[in-house]
Amino acid sequence: MRLFARTLLDDLAAKAAVSPRQRAHLNVHAGPADVVQRFFVAADRNSYFRPHRHLGKTELALVVRGAFEVLTFDESGRLMARYAVGSDCESMGFEMPRATWHTLLARIDGSIFLEVKEGPYDPATASEFAPWSPSEGEASVPLFMERLRSAVPGARA
Repeated sequence: MRLFARTLLDDLAAKAAVSPRQRAHLNVHAGPADVVQRFFVAADRNSYFRPHRHLGKTELALVVRGAFEVLTFDESGRLMARYAVGSDCESMGFEMPRATWHTLLARIDGSIFLEVKEGPYDPATASEFAPWSPSEGEASVPLFMERLRSAVPGARA
């Protein structure tokens, strides 16, 4: 049996705060070959989760600290819906269907979710990034994220 102390969340949030990506992961599964991938993800407000989709896998995420906005898009980058998930929200998590374009925006620094996905993990096929979104590290990312924070359904990313 493995127990997860609350201090694990403190440590992970501290790692995210000093990371260049303002994000930190902690795998619970043994390795990429595991048929069930389980990991904690901590993120600060400026962490960029580039819009993406998982063609062959569903994704389950439960927020264990803080809160996130989960945004879904159509093929052209039009915002379809936004959902608040987290400790002070009506919903505590989400299950994302296969092939759904989506992103997350942390609402609070140090927000953390536990993600569960089907394995094994293959970095070549794990995610397809949205061609209408900037790549991580591009100068346009902060402006893109600000637009996403205020976008309403029907708006283009």
